Amino acid sequence: MALPLGELSPKVTERALQALLNGNSNQGEGCFSLSGGCAASSPKGRAKSRSARKFPYNLFDPGGKTNMNKRKFGPWWLLLFFWAELCFMELVVHAATAPQFWQPELVLLMLYPLVPAVLLFALCRLFPPRANRVLGPVCSGLCYIFFASQLVYYSIFHCFYSAYSMGNGGQVMQFWKVTLHAIRKNWLPLSLMLLPPVGHAVLGKRFSAARLRLPYLPAFAALAVAVHFGLMALLPVFGTQPLSAYDLYHSTNDMKQTTAHLGLMPAFRLDVHRLLFGFEGGEIELATETKAPMEAPTKAPTEPALPDATEPTVLPEPVVDTSPNVLELDFDAVPTEGNDVLSELNAYFSSRTPTNKNEKTGMFKGCNLILITAESFSYLAIDPELTPTLYKLQTEGFNFTNFYTPYWDVSTSDGEYAALTGTIPKPGTWSFRDSAENAMPLTMAQQLKRLGYSAYAYHDHTYTYYDRNLSHPNLGYVYRALGNGLDVEATWPESDIEMIDKTTADYMGSEPFHAYYMTVSGHLEYNFNGNAMAKKNQDLVKDLPYSDSVRAYLACQIELDRALELLLQRLDEAGVAENTVIALTGDHYPYGLTDEEQGELAGHEIDTRFERYRNAFILYKKGMKPERVDSLCCTLDILPTLSNLFGLDFDSRLYMGRDVFSDAEPFVLLRDHSWITENAMYYAPSDELILLQGNELSPEEVEERNQDVSNRFRASAWVLEQDYWRYLFGDNLPPDGEN
Repeated sequence: MALPLGELSPKVTERALQALLNGNSNQGEGCFSLSGGCAASSPKGRAKSRSARKFPYNLFDPGGKTNMNKRKFGPWWLLLFFWAELCFMELVVHAATAPQFWQPELVLLMLYPLVPAVLLFALCRLFPPRANRVLGPVCSGLCYIFFASQLVYYSIFHCFYSAYSMGNGGQVMQFWKVTLHAIRKNWLPLSLMLLPPVGHAVLGKRFSAARLRLPYLPAFAALAVAVHFGLMALLPVFGTQPLSAYDLYHSTNDMKQTTAHLGLMPAFRLDVHRLLFGFEGGEIELATETKAPMEAPTKAPTEPALPDATEPTVLPEPVVDTSPNVLELDFDAVPTEGNDVLSELNAYFSSRTPTNKNEKTGMFKGCNLILITAESFSYLAIDPELTPTLYKLQTEGFNFTNFYTPYWDVSTSDGEYAALTGTIPKPGTWSFRDSAENAMPLTMAQQLKRLGYSAYAYHDHTYTYYDRNLSHPNLGYVYRALGNGLDVEATWPESDIEMIDKTTADYMGSEPFHAYYMTVSGHLEYNFNGNAMAKKNQDLVKDLPYSDSVRAYLACQIELDRALELLLQRLDEAGVAENTVIALTGDHYPYGLTDEEQGELAGHEIDTRFERYRNAFILYKKGMKPERVDSLCCTLDILPTLSNLFGLDFDSRLYMGRDVFSDAEPFVLLRDHSWITENAMYYAPSDELILLQGNELSPEEVEERNQDVSNRFRASAWVLEQDYWRYLFGDNLPPDGEN
């Protein structure tokens, strides 16, 4: 029964008048007319009401009960908001991390967020209105957490965390003080990215929260799929060369470069997909020219003819064996049925040109070996007064003046992996952890144990960090670290001196021996408040003309220097100094220092493309003749070089580096697929070729080099994924276990 307006309460009357003014008297549950009756009570009104229910105002108002004119924003505004929010965050991250902001692919960074925006929009319309209103700001907040955490991680490690690393994030959180410092350093971009989620929280009630009709869900899914495949079809427009958007999407696994070209969200989505389903990344393309046959061995005769007694004796010149360093490997015996990857690996390694033996072959044969990966070590820290032991080792041994330490995705762990295995770490995962159950016959530990050496590995931080407790025993070592047989004081960072002091007795006195050390005293953060090693040696650097961070870094390297001094002392005391080789390299450049701070040490502005990775490789034996080595080399060259110097039987084709003393062409590759030769430097992210000494390089030669780099990355990843050495060596694998 309809009541006249005069008989209604003032509050109800006010609602009725407001409904009339809004022109929605027939859409609410209480319907009023100026005549005092309900318009819906007439046949015409009832038909109109049924029509409104059957054909609602829009698909977000299926019941016809929502007052559309009360909304400040229409239903599609939330989609636009999500798109704008993700575009804004992508641009902030891009501005903070990309080598160059303006690039043609910038349009892709603006288009790719449309796909997750559509999905978030549909998700926030899937539930009842009350839940949808809460879900919208929550989704915005989660997007902020993702982008902000990636930016903070990049600020510390100069790369983005992968899905694999995210699953192991608890270990990284041990460095929470470093994280807080990175947050303070990046307050501006972090604050800017906070604006959209704050705006969503404030304006959330003004967005439509009506539940989406279920029949429309497939339409939104189809829209997201259509946008996705449309963008895929657009990728070749920006080129198909190495490290182009097309190449990164289909062939090359490089999250940092993918983020720079496509954006952080599509890069992370690709990373998750490749982690779950694997990623072969195209094929290995072999050179078309015919490979030169191996040279026949050239050896000195074992029983030279006796000279005529009537003639003066003339000793013949010693003949250097220049035969190739190869093993008798039967690649055809590898079972490849149904596995094209194994077939490609066989073809690749069998086609590579081996390095030859040379005058340095066997120079250290039978010697002990101490191999050290030094945390954040840089040649800039070597000084005759400040770090005299490092200076002594560099100038009285092999002095490698053109050595590079590439920086890989998993910083220290990947730096170790490259030095100890001679292969390139696989992007998107922890290569050492993944290798824990693989056959690893090419390491120095496994090779030397075959000759009767003992093999020990030490680390003065937590023994489970980076899962070294799984990977290092598999390399052939007896592994001891903090919490697993190495009793050092748990400071941060721990003392390298203390590690040396408490470990040398394990192996000295039982020759031949091989010891491996992963140091930690040089670790960031470089200050005198939270870094125990910097504080310990603060007085030794207080008068240096550098900033506090640089002085703190040098104070940490002094701890390494004093540890090496103690090591030399122990070798002398044991009487084995002249029969022990010390090899030392850094895990990565000191990224705890800014480029400006590294420039303080260098005395000039650092070139972040190549010079940033310049370093020293120390190779020393007491009493040896000092020698300067100017040849280009890098971390990947360490293992084949040591194998040759120790006169081991090894196959040089299986390493991604080369024996530095061989006649093979010097070649350095970096994580971003850049490379250096004696003739040119190529910076892959911007496709920039820098010719050296007036040399020329044709586009075909550049393309060939790029393909070679891609092949090495791809082969290294496949070796790890397929456990290829187990197939190749079969029953000839060295035994594992304790010494």
